[in-house]
Amino acid sequence: MQYPEASLAFINSRRRYGLASLLVLLLLAGCQNQEFERADGTVLDWESLRGHWVLVNYWAEWCKPCLEEIPELNNLDRSSSVVVLGVNFDGVKGQSLIDLGNEMGIEYGMLAEDPGPEFGWQLPVGLPVTFVVDPDGNLKEARFGPQTEEDITALINQ
Repeated sequence: MQYPEASLAFINSRRRYGLASLLVLLLLAGCQNQEFERADGTVLDWESLRGHWVLVNYWAEWCKPCLEEIPELNNLDRSSSVVVLGVNFDGVKGQSLIDLGNEMGIEYGMLAEDPGPEFGWQLPVGLPVTFVVDPDGNLKEARFGPQTEEDITALINQ
């Protein structure tokens, strides 16, 4: 089918507009920032953690190795370059999570929700598990078993 020259110009401009719109939408989708609820109900803006090493630690009150690593994680969280975030494996939330964290001596931040699905992380099948995220926001590795301040510091300083 033959189109007049004016119609072709209109069709081409519509295509360019459509492609430009699609490109903008894709860019915006890629720039969406993840936000996660903290145990106290406030929101954590994941982007605010850029420039820090982030340790996302999965724990449970019945997990003896989890209890052993809490003092080590507390020490790491006091560092200016490391942020530790705890995720309760059993899904405890709200004031119950805050109370449980206090009972266990957790001084670092706790999340009310699991951030793993947003990042494509597999739910751990054993505890404790610590996901180590570099200052650029990339998952460096998942570490199984209790972590020590010395081990994490060595990993960060590689």
